[in-house]
Amino acid sequence: MNRYFLEVAYHGGRYAGSQVQHNALTVQAELEKALEVYFRGPVPLTGSSRTDAGVHANQNYYHFDLEKPINPRAIYNLNAILPADVAIRQIVPVAETAHCRFDAIAREYEYFIYPVKDPFMVDRAWFYPYTLDMEGLHAAAAVLKEYTDFTSFAKRNSQVYTFNCNILYSEWKVQPQGFVYRVKANRFLRGMVRGLVGTQLQVARGKITLQQFREIIEARDCTRADFAVPGHGLFLQKVEYPDTYFLNTQNVKIG
Repeated sequence: MNRYFLEVAYHGGRYAGSQVQHNALTVQAELEKALEVYFRGPVPLTGSSRTDAGVHANQNYYHFDLEKPINPRAIYNLNAILPADVAIRQIVPVAETAHCRFDAIAREYEYFIYPVKDPFMVDRAWFYPYTLDMEGLHAAAAVLKEYTDFTSFAKRNSQVYTFNCNILYSEWKVQPQGFVYRVKANRFLRGMVRGLVGTQLQVARGKITLQQFREIIEARDCTRADFAVPGHGLFLQKVEYPDTYFLNTQNVKIG
């Protein structure tokens, strides 16, 4: 049996999330449908990183097993089957024991907001026309690197073995269209990035102090964080694996 990693990108606007759900349109369901048509049989997928409704990805991975080798034209043909808002970037043969979720060592997310109405940003960033204290925003982002327990930023009923995450960087950047929050960690909790963004913005608008922000983190109580942040501003930008993870593999690339 051959195992493959499937690297994909998608615009999440139409989807209830990346992972298969009953009676809902998802990215994984569209991918499995295309694979079933192309390979003439079911091809179950395992995902590396779950994204919520409306969230986009420049890079996400799934893995699957197949008895026969894959023709290099598979990517072209699969992309022809898939809808326009989902694209396969590459298919990578890996070891039989490789696991796209458990072997990932980090994920990187970006959240985009824009303060001036712009019809070309409406489905890829959050229109947020408020005055922000950038010094407070930068300070809040820096504070997060001092903590590892992010229970306060996990949505209710998050079934995980630990709420600990190691944040590798956390920062806000000013862009021509607005602002972007960039965060990288070894793992993320359900709803965590949106909770971080919403609560930091409370600091930037003077609704809570930096000390109160710390108290929210330390309370380990998700009812105190602000999750009222739309999914369409959030991008999963990268799923990272060890440096030598894909060495000595024959990549099946686009084209």
